[in-house]
Amino acid sequence: MISVVIPVYNEMDSLLPLYGEIAAAALHHALDLEVVFVDDGSSDGSWKVIKELARQHPKVRGVRFRRNFGKAAALSAGFRAAHGELILTLDADLQDDPAEIPRFLAAMEKGTRSEPVGPLTPTPLPAGERGGGVGADEGRPGVFDVVSGWKRVRHDPWHKVGPSRVFNFMVSWLTGVRLHDHNCGMKCYRAEIFKEVRLYGELHRFIPVLAAARGYRVGEIEINHRPRRFGRSKYGIRRFVKGFLDLLTVKFLTGFGQRPQHLLGTIGLISFLVGNVALLYLAVTWVINWFYPGTYKPLHERAVPIYALAAVIVGAQFMTIGFLAELITAYQSREEDSYSVLERTDER
Repeated sequence: MISVVIPVYNEMDSLLPLYGEIAAAALHHALDLEVVFVDDGSSDGSWKVIKELARQHPKVRGVRFRRNFGKAAALSAGFRAAHGELILTLDADLQDDPAEIPRFLAAMEKGTRSEPVGPLTPTPLPAGERGGGVGADEGRPGVFDVVSGWKRVRHDPWHKVGPSRVFNFMVSWLTGVRLHDHNCGMKCYRAEIFKEVRLYGELHRFIPVLAAARGYRVGEIEINHRPRRFGRSKYGIRRFVKGFLDLLTVKFLTGFGQRPQHLLGTIGLISFLVGNVALLYLAVTWVINWFYPGTYKPLHERAVPIYALAAVIVGAQFMTIGFLAELITAYQSREEDSYSVLERTDER
């Protein structure tokens, strides 16, 4: 079974045509699909439409939040309610095309399984061909665990497209997971991923990055993107501010989540050493000034002592925070959180 998880927030007008397109794709390609709608505190009657769809179609289920908790929470609830081995997500605004579902499934089963590898490398598209993308290890055939959509041709306003491209570049550069469109809501995952990747805050756009950090293989396909027909976008400038802060969080979690002192301690040690070198320099100049008055300005007339002391204090604080973070990690982390098992020889 394949589970289609759809977060919904005030998308009443688009739900019926969206389900119609999903059902048509499932029928045309003989797919065993279930659809899980998660109403994230809608106030426009979306839940009534979801309830009616669930009443008429046994493969439709709904989850309703008491209030708006955000897309990451809605996806988490949908993942928990899903029964399928593969989970596909798409937005409820009809800009994602359900006709692309079979292509995601084909990409997930591309080739044969091979060992997990590192960051992704773009695979060039043949001239004039749509539907290419990127894959791990120079496109070497292998089963993907995550396939992300790439809206190469976007039907969004410029003030949304421009910052999004900058954001995607930053995510790819900082994390090494080089996708063209980290923000795309249409993605396909193996359900096993969510036994290890936990969503909170607004980390939903970083699931491929978090999965890649666990050793899962991530790929990308180009998809059709359509103009918005109903409602309006739920995202403003705050989305990009939050996204940048979340990116820093993800970079820390994936790079130093199990060894925070490596980052915090390094920063602290550098600052501490720079401060002490500056203090040593000031001590030497003070001694020289003692024997040869007027060679240097008096310490109380110079700004260097303030910066030197600040560097020493900041360095000591960073190293202390690093030690505390290591203690928390050591006492609260679980053994299974530090690695990811691909398969076992004793599995039957």
